[in-house]
Amino acid sequence: MSMEAILNDLKGRVESSDFDSSIKFDCGDEGILVIDGNSISTDNQDVDCTIGVSFEDLQSLIAGDLDPTAAFMQGKFTIDGDMSVAMKLSQLI
Repeated sequence: MSMEAILNDLKGRVESSDFDSSIKFDCGDEGILVIDGNSISTDNQDVDCTIGVSFEDLQSLIAGDLDPTAAFMQGKFTIDGDMSVAMKLSQLI
């Protein structure tokens, strides 16, 4: 699966959500995914919260195979910025 495939998988959920913040998933060399309100892209921009995560863990998170809270507690990703925005992710995943 590619970053574009994840973007396409999430696009409908993001566009129909009431998510009102911006968040970036930073997978290093494998790319980034930015959700800004009701839009989603792979264009880098300033956001309220950045989540550093491996591409594999992002795939598992989106697929519902990885619980976000458990993943954070296990150190599978880092959060930089507004933690409350990260908590809103359950609306989208």
